[in-house]
Amino acid sequence: MKFKLSGTLAFAIASSAFTPYLFGAEATKPVGALHSGVLTQYNDKAVRIQDDFYRHVNGGWINSTEIPSDRSSAGAFMDLREAVVPRLKDIVEGLSKSKPAAGTDAQKIADIYSSFMDAKNIEALGLRPLQADFAKIDALSDAKEIPALMAWLNRVSIKAPYDVQVHQDNKDATKYVVDLSQSGLGLPDRDYYLKDDDAKLKGVRTKYAEHVAKMLTLAGDPQAEAHSAEVLAFETELAKVQWTKVDLRDPIKAYNKVDVSKLDELTPGYDWNSYLQALGIKGKIDYVIVSQPSYMTALQKILQATSLATLKTYFKWQVLSGSASQLPEKFADENFAFYSTTLRGIPVQEVRWKRGVRLVDSGLGESLGKLYVAKHFPAQSKARMETLVGNLLLAFKQSIDTLDWMSPATKLEAQAKLAAFTPKIGYPVKWKDYSALQINKGDPIGNLRKMRSFASQIELDKLGKPIDRDEWGMSPQTVNAYYNPELNEIVFPAAILQPPFFDAKADDTVNYGAIGAIIGHEISHGFDDQGAQFDGKGNLRDWWTKEDHDKFAAKTAVLVKQYSAFSPVPGYNVNGELTLGENIADNSGAAIAYKAYKLSLKGNPAPVMGGLTGEQRFFIGFGQAWREKMREQQAIVLIKSDPHSPGEIRANGTLRNMTPFYDAFGLKDGDKMFLQPADRVTIW
Repeated sequence: MKFKLSGTLAFAIASSAFTPYLFGAEATKPVGALHSGVLTQYNDKAVRIQDDFYRHVNGGWINSTEIPSDRSSAGAFMDLREAVVPRLKDIVEGLSKSKPAAGTDAQKIADIYSSFMDAKNIEALGLRPLQADFAKIDALSDAKEIPALMAWLNRVSIKAPYDVQVHQDNKDATKYVVDLSQSGLGLPDRDYYLKDDDAKLKGVRTKYAEHVAKMLTLAGDPQAEAHSAEVLAFETELAKVQWTKVDLRDPIKAYNKVDVSKLDELTPGYDWNSYLQALGIKGKIDYVIVSQPSYMTALQKILQATSLATLKTYFKWQVLSGSASQLPEKFADENFAFYSTTLRGIPVQEVRWKRGVRLVDSGLGESLGKLYVAKHFPAQSKARMETLVGNLLLAFKQSIDTLDWMSPATKLEAQAKLAAFTPKIGYPVKWKDYSALQINKGDPIGNLRKMRSFASQIELDKLGKPIDRDEWGMSPQTVNAYYNPELNEIVFPAAILQPPFFDAKADDTVNYGAIGAIIGHEISHGFDDQGAQFDGKGNLRDWWTKEDHDKFAAKTAVLVKQYSAFSPVPGYNVNGELTLGENIADNSGAAIAYKAYKLSLKGNPAPVMGGLTGEQRFFIGFGQAWREKMREQQAIVLIKSDPHSPGEIRANGTLRNMTPFYDAFGLKDGDKMFLQPADRVTIW
């Protein structure tokens, strides 16, 4: 079970009780001289900026950087994420040394960490912690008992053929609703199961079957090979009836309200009463949202056509796989060998303490975040960020008024939505309460189950209650940001407000190009092809005229064509439809950030620093933020499953559409970055 964040910026990028933003407010300036923020040491001067801006700005870094052996990529986002981990380690280990009182968050953090770090105890426990789970599955005597088992799997976040989420009803933003959605695959996308004409994907599928067999063998299964084949065959049947990732982007298509009393019509013979009872919500809801009704109908037919013995094998496999990180080394190593080495190309597993810190972060993120913010997020950073956000919102407001393709009626609606935005910066105004979470030292599997069940219960307890507008979907130490159309909020955790995205000691020009474009990106998500279907209250409501819809669709169709032509890995093109929302947000975010930057100058010229104009430094700041280097296997996984384009394309693909970029660097016809003015896409 998981918290639903619609429209998040997964590639990474508080409080809803903000004082109103003063648009165009004077920036809070740091004390002392400001540096330019341009990282000239990363340039490749052999590449003309007009031919490949990204390679010119980052090529030196790309040519000299080796991806660390325990990572799938390196770059601005990943490096900053890695820099946060030792800070969290210091906090966690400091709590462990302080001998915290029983029942406190500090005790829970210390015990989760120490239980994971005690490898000797984990080896001694072996598979004993999973025996009760296996017995639960073995006890199934009839397929009618499967719904109750599914509820347990959902509650403890073990993969199952469908998932359950609690979030706002997209057509009644005053209520929480239960959402049922497709799940259950061990590989990143249905294409890995179904595309026989792709040798790499087919090879991964073969390796997956081998991995399942190895894990089952390690668990003592004498029929591991046969059972592995059964698991792969069952997951392949699921893949055949699942919606594509492009289909999953349509919020209208995914909104299917079904009365609980009529669920049986969708899946005849499936005991939903048993499922809801086991989940603990029977009688608390009258209806659910079924995101992919055709999948659910087909799933029931698959379940009915599959032997109970095969279903038991599949469920036991998911329990084993989902617990591997807390099991003896041979299981953890084999799990790493497939999911990290085979699938993503990572040769070496992270040191144990890093994995332990990430485990704590996943379970008590806000408790850890409260301590992180106190040590690593100065008030000055939040103040400057508030000003940047204010100027970006003002620029977007002014931009709406000047659009030549949108009617006055739709502009009024767009302005109303923008005015209702809630920015959240740094950390929540109200911290999560972990008092109900019970943790026992020396019980790593038990602690994992308790953390996941605790998180699920928080979600289920929302049903029937008012919408919590103070809640955050990310912890402050997360290097990321997001827009949530259901709450119409833009959220920027503390950890991303660091160089190269936000440099408190740098001139604001580069900050507008980096974090400013990220702010603009998140604002723009409220008006991309998905976000624009929600109004300012978080309801799915069509507030566009038909003519404006048509003009918007014409512009986005050009973006789909542009991005579909990029091939970051030979033979694997970007999916322009899957990445459309993020590409709209990248293009619009950079354009709005540039307008906000010009507003911040109040008519004055930006200082020339290091021989670069303010306009040039703005775009370089943007390009630096997307610096990355990635292993090919990971790149293919992301091309198949991620709604974001690769960093190089996010930079060059965006700037090719911005006429101010052409002016700043003197691009002309014949340059490789050049697009004819008629081919450039400007939306917001």
